[in-house]
Amino acid sequence: MKKILYTASECTPFIKTGGLADVIGSLPQALVNEEQADVRVILPKYGTIPAKWHEQMTEIASFPVQIGWRNQGAKLFKLKHDGITFYFIENHHYFERQGVYGYYDDGERFVFYSMAVMESLKYLDFTPEILHAHDWQAGLTVAFANILQPIKGMKTVFTIHNIKYQGMLQFEAFDDLFILPREHFAGFEWNGMINCMKSGIFHADKITTVSPSYAEEIKDPYYGEGLDSLLRERAGDLSGIINGINTDDYNPMKDPHIHANYQTSRAKKKENKKALQEAIGLPVNGDVPVYIAISRFVEQKGFHLVEHILHDFLQNDVQVVILGTGEYEFESSFSWFAQNFSDKMATLLKFDEGLARQLYAAADFFIMPSKFEPCGLSQLISLQYKTVPIVRETGGLKDTVHAFNEFDGTGNGFSFENYNAHELLQQMEYSLKIYHDPKQWQTLLKNVNKSKFSWKDSATAYARLYDELTPAKTKGE
Repeated sequence: MKKILYTASECTPFIKTGGLADVIGSLPQALVNEEQADVRVILPKYGTIPAKWHEQMTEIASFPVQIGWRNQGAKLFKLKHDGITFYFIENHHYFERQGVYGYYDDGERFVFYSMAVMESLKYLDFTPEILHAHDWQAGLTVAFANILQPIKGMKTVFTIHNIKYQGMLQFEAFDDLFILPREHFAGFEWNGMINCMKSGIFHADKITTVSPSYAEEIKDPYYGEGLDSLLRERAGDLSGIINGINTDDYNPMKDPHIHANYQTSRAKKKENKKALQEAIGLPVNGDVPVYIAISRFVEQKGFHLVEHILHDFLQNDVQVVILGTGEYEFESSFSWFAQNFSDKMATLLKFDEGLARQLYAAADFFIMPSKFEPCGLSQLISLQYKTVPIVRETGGLKDTVHAFNEFDGTGNGFSFENYNAHELLQQMEYSLKIYHDPKQWQTLLKNVNKSKFSWKDSATAYARLYDELTPAKTKGE
């Protein structure tokens, strides 16, 4: 069984700011459950990790980490959870803070983490054959592993979860923070800066991203965020593997947050709809179609399009519920609509996981018209809760949601190609037409019910990638 070490900055259930944590919490579990690999995970030991996890950690080593002229101390802890071994690197100066990111020295913090991972390898109770790093915060672990060779023959994989965030440091950081000869400078520099994302792409043996379409898109200047030329150079080593979701966790049959548990029953969906309407103050009506959006309010998620079409769409007999927080423009705009269309729209300016589950369970449609979307988990969750997604054809949305065709009965949602408000409105109006056509609606729901996105298939694809890097030894080798 292959021995894989995952390096990442967050992981459920310990610390989470976004979808990266869900991936790191679920993919190793799937690989181990399917006996595809022995996967272990090494993370920063943040002070904000809940105390119950700190109490379960065992210290296994203490060692110095050289960061330029600085000699920082590190401690290595170990914890086993759900059959997976997790390691945590402690340093109070860098990680004993509120929150995870957003500090002026984030670059230095993750240089330290990456160097500490290299030092940790000699204290682990297994020898990884492959180091698999995730996103910019761990990109330097790939570079350091490639250059320093802490384990002879260890291969590397780098996964891009969102190329927009690259981890940029002033170019002086190479001499100030790295203990490397200047001949390696070019592998870290990009446009006059030290770029942690670039360093992972440049040094990794294999590069993956979180959907096949996104792997193609980021080779184009529009989506590549300045790194497209490097990705085109490395196209032969780049592949896209779609994310899954934890179908035990996101399971409407046993979700404790929702009013009525169900598998595919629309009657139970209506019960959830009525309970939600009553709870948030909308007219209680099980037959009115409910459209939801659950997200951070940022441009990437397509909220400029939603903002432009709401007035027209709310002329219909519909209800719209938006849950989230973010940029002031969107919070203000959606609050205005909720005040002026109080019988048709509710804006909930917060994020509450239990409430999000209630929305998924109650709604008929889920709106996700992203400007770009590496993979997206929300549309997968909506399908799991038998809620029809309406998406823009980009990245993982394109790979997981297929436009409903009323003539041949195929498709599990609604989609549009261009980043254009009129195209979004057209698809939302079309979804309303299908909702009121019982025969077509039933056909669409059957397709939704067949949509499955567990981690099992993704784990198999990653296992094949690992086999390519380190082929199984034959007898006598």
